[in-house]
Amino acid sequence: MSQRLSPELAHKVGVSAIKYGIFPSEYYDDPHVLKTKFLTYELSNPIGIAAGFDKHGDAILGLRNLGFSVVEIGSVTPEPQPGNPKPRVFRLPEDSAVINRYGFNSEGHSVVYKKIKNLDKALLKKGLLGINLGKNKLSDDAIQDYVLGINKFIDIADYFVINISSPNTPGLRSMQKKDELKNLLSAVNKTRKSQQSKNNPPLLLKLAPDLSLEEMKDIVSVITQKESEVQGLIISNTTIDRPSLKNQNFSSEVGGLSGKPLNKKSTEMIKTMYKLTQGKIPIIGVGGVFSGQDAYDKILAGASIVQIYTALIYFGPPVITKIKKELAELLKKNGYNSVNEAIGKGAK
Repeated sequence: MSQRLSPELAHKVGVSAIKYGIFPSEYYDDPHVLKTKFLTYELSNPIGIAAGFDKHGDAILGLRNLGFSVVEIGSVTPEPQPGNPKPRVFRLPEDSAVINRYGFNSEGHSVVYKKIKNLDKALLKKGLLGINLGKNKLSDDAIQDYVLGINKFIDIADYFVINISSPNTPGLRSMQKKDELKNLLSAVNKTRKSQQSKNNPPLLLKLAPDLSLEEMKDIVSVITQKESEVQGLIISNTTIDRPSLKNQNFSSEVGGLSGKPLNKKSTEMIKTMYKLTQGKIPIIGVGGVFSGQDAYDKILAGASIVQIYTALIYFGPPVITKIKKELAELLKKNGYNSVNEAIGKGAK
């Protein structure tokens, strides 16, 4: 992705380039060792694109052709909304990081649904399509916003993500608190189970990396109850922490920090949640994955799938194959025949 354009314009150009096939399709054949089971799905590799890159579902097939086995779009809000004022994205190249405060800029459920309902699923080639749901900033009924998302996309999503962990929508993160979370997930589950959908997509919860151990325990107590259960977790969203950053121009900007500075924090949280859930709830690991080693560390910590975002911003599509090749070598070198054999081996 061009580093000469403003970060937001570069992002738009990158998504369009992927949409229109300007980057060549991946030539790499995923080796057997990268095969992975996730939920009820069999995937040829464990590498996905995180939500926030393709917010409006423009480049799903293009991203699949670049080698991602999981494409997660969004966050999508019920009504269109512009998000926060610009500038709202800042590159910190010295830190291999990005700060964003997009604030759920979204074209809305109806527009995004129209784009993806006619996609040829065969072209996704056994890849998964995740729909990441958000709430409108001015909504006075957050739970209803998520329920609307389930109703809208239930026939086309392979999985849903309830995103209550973005730092850029006022009050959103408070929905991770025990009672609020239980009310939200109970309502969403009720809707999911009442729909006569063929696939009844699994429900995943995306968490902030800034939670305390007690807050994580509270979340586990909610998501392991039948009426408020989830089938998976995404760990983690961006952080509001500011570790010692080299870039002094933008390090104090308000927003969520992603990239290398988030790597260890998200990996440690994966390990903690894997232990707290006794490995019974699959985890998608995200945060600062730039190499096969980064992906491997998250898998050992307990992740079944690993998503990238900032690495794609800085290094473009070749980074996908690079991560996969390095991960395959590490798995073989350490005696694993598949990704699933390695999941959680470092969390014991």
